[in-house]
Amino acid sequence: MGVLEKAHNIMILGSGSQTIILAHGFGTDQSVWKHLVPHLVDDYKVVLFDTMGAGTTNPEYFDFDRYATLEGFAYDVIGILEELRVCSCIYVGHSVSTMIGALASILRPDLFSKIVMIAGSPRYLNDPDYFGGFEQEDLDQLFEAMQSNYKAWCSGFAPLAIGGDMESVAVQEFSRTLFNMRPDIAYSVLQTIFQIDMRNLLRHVTVPCHIIQSMKDLAVPVVVAEYLHQNLGGESIVEVMSTDGHLPQLSSPDVVVPVILRHIRCDIAL
Repeated sequence: MGVLEKAHNIMILGSGSQTIILAHGFGTDQSVWKHLVPHLVDDYKVVLFDTMGAGTTNPEYFDFDRYATLEGFAYDVIGILEELRVCSCIYVGHSVSTMIGALASILRPDLFSKIVMIAGSPRYLNDPDYFGGFEQEDLDQLFEAMQSNYKAWCSGFAPLAIGGDMESVAVQEFSRTLFNMRPDIAYSVLQTIFQIDMRNLLRHVTVPCHIIQSMKDLAVPVVVAEYLHQNLGGESIVEVMSTDGHLPQLSSPDVVVPVILRHIRCDIAL
């Protein structure tokens, strides 16, 4: 087992000729894909991994300087693909991992045949000519709450992100993986995420991108999906689902899994 394979808890399932890599977002781990994986293993080689900083990874491996920008995470993805000797993959990313994949594809476009972006955003802060969904004051309050009482913040943030009540299975699952993160690491990663501005880099993403977005999402306004579509450098397509929440693959799998499968299997018609 390679160094990265062990550090990122890599799991390889299935044995198809095409490789799919599933990259989770903030506050989750590879278990967020549990509803999707069974539909892939008969036809694809599926690579699951935990992003550094997830509660399932060794916190001693988390380098605060390396992961102060998305480049550190993007080099991890490239390193994983190289270590596993993957020549080309279909990359399915959720939330911040959509932009991590986009950045990795700029650095090594040869490693990616397509990117499926679920609930992705190049920038979360509003600008005069851009609506990202958050004002700086919103983020200041969020970070203050995180530092004040992390467990209480997790309990409040999970239902808002999922779009459900505390009793729902999806909220309980997200609460669990969120609380598994070491608080100082969670704080650092979320600061990195909310500080990103990938807008000027989008034109350098030449790999075909399939953009999937919930109609209602606390973290990503639906207009951001169209912004990605208009500004990516290669071919792209958008599908807005009638789902609620930032983790629809966890909260609405019956709706979302067929959509993801279609975008994995079908290329963009030119």
